[in-house]
Amino acid sequence: MYPAELVKPMRQDLAVAGFEELYTADAVESAISKKGTTLVVVNSVCGCAAANARPAAKMSLQNPKKPNHLVTVFAGVDTEAVDAARSAMIPFPPSSPSMALFKDGELVHMIERHHIEGRPAEVIAENLMEAYNEFC
Repeated sequence: MYPAELVKPMRQDLAVAGFEELYTADAVESAISKKGTTLVVVNSVCGCAAANARPAAKMSLQNPKKPNHLVTVFAGVDTEAVDAARSAMIPFPPSSPSMALFKDGELVHMIERHHIEGRPAEVIAENLMEAYNEFC
């Protein structure tokens, strides 16, 4: 577990962009099962989350089509919520950071850590926007 004071600015980075922070398995299951589309960001303290994942998630929201619901869980902190999110992302292996788009409770698009590391935020955001255009 990371100290709360360490992760607070990393949490706020997505929260101020409109992402709801989820802390429990029930909250994750409820968010994913909502009608419409839900983007789930598994946030992390790693450098690729700071340089690539969080900026990409925020940039992707500039698209005309975007998810109905935006939520985030924090790896290494919100264990119960992260486990629930990762369970919903099967068959993809656990990774953080990662991003998953759900439509009416079904996983329709996944971006794993290996799609994030070493890629510019703009490229990741474009990937998300293409998914939004298809599913939102």
